[in-house]
Amino acid sequence: MSFFKPLLAGATLPGRLIACVGAVIGIGLTIIVCGGLPPLGPDLPIIVAPLGASAVLVFAVPASPLAQPWSVVGGNVLSTLVGVAAFQAIPSLPLAAGCAVGGAILVMSLARCLHPPGGAAALTAVIGSQGIHAAGFAFAFAPVAINSIALVAIGMAFHRATGRSYPHEPAVMPPAASPALIGPEDVDAALEEMHESFDIAREDLDTLLAHAERHARARTGPVRGKR
Repeated sequence: MSFFKPLLAGATLPGRLIACVGAVIGIGLTIIVCGGLPPLGPDLPIIVAPLGASAVLVFAVPASPLAQPWSVVGGNVLSTLVGVAAFQAIPSLPLAAGCAVGGAILVMSLARCLHPPGGAAALTAVIGSQGIHAAGFAFAFAPVAINSIALVAIGMAFHRATGRSYPHEPAVMPPAASPALIGPEDVDAALEEMHESFDIAREDLDTLLAHAERHARARTGPVRGKR
């Protein structure tokens, strides 16, 4: 049924099963590692809920720019700092919550570490328990930073063991047998025209189009020149 087709291009059932195993190992080991550290403070969790969303990205879509190590660690930590600042500076809870998430998007964008679970981390800092509020800015480092670093380290080891690239390295461009029909300037023009953001690195997009063009040439025969 078309309803069950993968939402992401290139997704396969074996790949998703590997991601499931990775998430089980990643979250489980993160709790074990962080649980073995000295108590972080009264009423502070061993692991924060946004890390579950981080695990989805790290293990299910490790090639995504949103899942790279700096995105996970920087995105979660910086967003939590923004959330704490919003809670302390803004008396209104609804306004503080909104500003925390909006501010987190801005800071992550400026720091080149956009990570969707960071929005949840910022919100947690605003609507969390009294223990989280009492910890203040320290909450961003323990447990958020410790959780994030542990998850990334486990993700690196897991993907290396299963033959995946993490941190992701863009694939090598195939050699061009003839002048390319689509150049980088064409991709830039198309992206600007569409006014959309896509969850793929710019270099990976170039490589994908180069491979597709090579297959098209093999299927249709050589192209004599550009029109």
